[in-house]
Amino acid sequence: MNSSTTRNWKVLSWNVRGINSQSKWDALRDKITESECDVICFQETKKEAFDLQFIRKFCPSAFDSFEFLPSVGASGGMLVAWKGSLFTGIKIFSNAYAISVEFTSLHNLDKWLLTNVYGPCTSDGKVEFTNWLKNINMPEDVDWILLGDFNLIRKHENRNRVGGNVNDMFLFNEAISRLGLVEIPLQGKKFTWSNMQPSPLLEKLDWVFTSLAWTLSYPGTSVKALSIIPSDHCPCVVSISTSIPRGKIFRFENYWLSIPTFQQLLLHNWSHEVPQGDSAKRLTAKFKSLRKAIKDWQRSLSPLKNTITNIKLVTQFLDLIEEFRDLNLEEWNFRVILKEELLSLLEQQKTYWKQRGAIKWVKFGDASTYFFHANATIRYRKNLIASLESDSGEVLQQRKFNMGSIQR
Repeated sequence: MNSSTTRNWKVLSWNVRGINSQSKWDALRDKITESECDVICFQETKKEAFDLQFIRKFCPSAFDSFEFLPSVGASGGMLVAWKGSLFTGIKIFSNAYAISVEFTSLHNLDKWLLTNVYGPCTSDGKVEFTNWLKNINMPEDVDWILLGDFNLIRKHENRNRVGGNVNDMFLFNEAISRLGLVEIPLQGKKFTWSNMQPSPLLEKLDWVFTSLAWTLSYPGTSVKALSIIPSDHCPCVVSISTSIPRGKIFRFENYWLSIPTFQQLLLHNWSHEVPQGDSAKRLTAKFKSLRKAIKDWQRSLSPLKNTITNIKLVTQFLDLIEEFRDLNLEEWNFRVILKEELLSLLEQQKTYWKQRGAIKWVKFGDASTYFFHANATIRYRKNLIASLESDSGEVLQQRKFNMGSIQR
């Protein structure tokens, strides 16, 4: 998870089909490392109890917090473990089908709810499970993610063969609709379970759903499948992010005005007649046409930074040649042209950064020069003196004394 304002983390969801052997521990650690996850959700652990010493057998040391649902004999069982350096977590609910943990991000104290699900295999159990699921009363504003092995399919296409219980599909979809859940599509595979036979039956039994509130808070959520070995279920890695793809907004650059070809472009396109009778529509059409022409022209420009770097390299190369021999007339004139072009580009770059505001200009412009620091000191002193004029008595005298110390 990043420490920046854009928050990113990953959840590994996997039906592990037991967790009580050295070979399985090695495989689990490998998948945890491969997925780079921050939270793990295991189903069918077939283990009645967990402690931190046992979790260390397959989890990196950063996973120091956990909650679990014990198995019933050698069947069932779930585990949710997470990195305590990133989240605090509290188990708020558990039953035979699920365990829910409310997480609080230590980054910004945002709260979100995770429900790890392991659905039953029997027909009666599936009916009871879907009835429980559809009757969950979840507030609409909760950031909720629901994932795991549901042991149910939503449609016939979730199998590689003809079949599937239509009534189970109906009950499952009804529950999803009643809760207003949003399915996060699986990337990389169509199916998540195999019966591991030479001519296998394949089904999509593992799902990731979120609340509508979640899609607004974490729009960058996606799910990717990893290789199925050694379980008969493939691990699913849920990547969560608040970042939103940036739209392609047209931005007018002030430095374009200093480029001769740009002025020619403006005159040429603005003079075109637009077949619109209404003045407002004609003006709008002209602006749209001009914007398109500028976008096309912009693609032909090399980035300022790259062009400046290249000119500097060529100039340095010519200077180096001059140390061994005199430049011929063409080389000498070429260097003069390059230096003039460099000055023009540097002026354009200055305009570019000024347009992006005072903060970035301080960072990329004169921030490290004596001129900048001298002016900053003068502004600081003027502001401090102005604040002094509003004070009185001993406080004023004390501040004036401190001001004299600063000036000295």
